[in-house]
Amino acid sequence: MAKKEIPAQAPRRGAQQHRIGFADRSRSWRRHHVQVAKQALVRLKQTPVASLMTLAVLAIALALPGFLFTALNNLQALTSGWDPEPRIALYMRTELSDQTIDSFSRELLLREDLSSVELISRDKGLEDFRRYTAFADLLDHFDHNPLPAVIMVTPLSTDPTTLSPLQAELQALPGVSEAQLDMEWVQRLNAIIALAERGSYVLGGLLALAVLLVVGNTVRMTIESRRDEIIVSKLVGATDAWVRRPFLYSGFWYGLIGGLLAWVLVQLALLMVTAPAQALADLYLNRFEVSGLGLVGTFSMLGAAALLGLIGSWLAVTRHLNEIEPGES
Repeated sequence: MAKKEIPAQAPRRGAQQHRIGFADRSRSWRRHHVQVAKQALVRLKQTPVASLMTLAVLAIALALPGFLFTALNNLQALTSGWDPEPRIALYMRTELSDQTIDSFSRELLLREDLSSVELISRDKGLEDFRRYTAFADLLDHFDHNPLPAVIMVTPLSTDPTTLSPLQAELQALPGVSEAQLDMEWVQRLNAIIALAERGSYVLGGLLALAVLLVVGNTVRMTIESRRDEIIVSKLVGATDAWVRRPFLYSGFWYGLIGGLLAWVLVQLALLMVTAPAQALADLYLNRFEVSGLGLVGTFSMLGAAALLGLIGSWLAVTRHLNEIEPGES
């Protein structure tokens, strides 16, 4: 029985010792990372002027795409309530009587290429003009209603290739002064927003590359200034990972603090454009409030900034650390 118990106890004791050793190594590894991170932050404080200049460049490079994406999100939210359904406004001649215009609108109802017809009389147009515009006082200088009657027609087909011919056909009808396709400006606006969104991605990629270069160059200069310290560390047996770790945390702090400063710049910029954006929304009778980055956007910006700092420092350290070896002249 004793011979059978000894092998059973040994593995259990060895496994326990293994778990204790792994826990000790894990705690030591965490303590070292925390210590190195603190030391990297202290080194930034020891060179305040150079650090602030680098952080300012990073903040501007990160704030530009952040502000552009936020502005585009607000613009898309502003235009989301606008009706994208194509409609053609027929402005009738002012000399036509109300009975003639009413009869003309009834004839349009018989067309198979129109899904709906809405008549806005001159009196209704005058009432809306007084209610929704700031130029109602101008109407007091007229002794009659200068606004024409408008017939809003909705085409049955939304195909852009059929809308222009239909617009020209309605324009040629007797009594119609002008036919205007309301969908044109919405399409142009959507095209501009799509172009601006694509441009924001391009600009964001270029500025992300700039962040990598700035962080990489800053870390490279730090490596050169600590060349002797790195050589001594390698002579006493330090691994590349141990030597690389302080510089990676330096890049991390550059990216994270630069992201925080960029967030402040974006919020300040949004405060400056809030009033004009609200005035623009009021012109289109759209209830709208300017929104900032939000919780997800904020953490995305900070995470991307910290990641760019890490990547930039890792690239610089990987390239230049291999060039520093003990015994080099």
